[in-house]
Amino acid sequence: MERVISGMGINFILLFLTAMVAGSLVFFAPKFRDKYFKLVLVFAGSYLFSITILHIIPELFTNGIDGSKMGLYILIGFLFQQLLEYLSSGIEHGHIHLHHHGQAKSGVFTVMLGLFIHAFLEGTLLSHGSLIEDSDAMGHVHSGKTVLLGIIMHKGPAAFALAAVLSSVLSKRWTLVLLTIFALASPLGMFASSFFYESGLLDRNGIGVLYGLVAGGFLHISTTIFFESSPQHKLQVNKLLVSFFAAGLAIVSEFFL
Repeated sequence: MERVISGMGINFILLFLTAMVAGSLVFFAPKFRDKYFKLVLVFAGSYLFSITILHIIPELFTNGIDGSKMGLYILIGFLFQQLLEYLSSGIEHGHIHLHHHGQAKSGVFTVMLGLFIHAFLEGTLLSHGSLIEDSDAMGHVHSGKTVLLGIIMHKGPAAFALAAVLSSVLSKRWTLVLLTIFALASPLGMFASSFFYESGLLDRNGIGVLYGLVAGGFLHISTTIFFESSPQHKLQVNKLLVSFFAAGLAIVSEFFL
């Protein structure tokens, strides 16, 4: 139990600091380079897609969880993420739509609500990795570190995009307040699902449902990043290489580390 609590504490620090540091970069990088940001997004999207296929989905079928309806839960998660993006304006996959100061203040609440729900659900994956550390048929132990790295790489660009949008309509003080709330969302999801699991209110199948929902959301986000990174559908060697490198990193971290 002490090891679980210690691991969750480290996860909390990493998740919180990633969002705060990445979001705060908005105030130090006014001349933001869109080209490099898109490459970061492509890397994060490729890694996120890879760990969903290599780690999260197999986990649904190798931990004694009823997998008869997992396809349905993944589909629901995919469609639910589409609904969340109507609230968040796609910020979770790096969309930055700047507005004049007098506009879009009314949309801040819906953006924050969509992103908070998304980040909260992400955090539930880490409680599963911390509480249920099982081996699959090949004897490979899934510790959740691969998923943690994927969430961190995804959360950084999302936090930067959120801070960029917030700072265009709000003061620096309120931007930091809302950024802090967003940074706490994933850790809260991690602790809440852990509490419900430990108290018996959430069993293995319940955890499996959350896993399926988040897997569907990750598939939506990662594929959206791929399609939007090349709107003209032209071959771009640098983005292709970045995608292959991220996928290779996911393979190495999943099977060889």
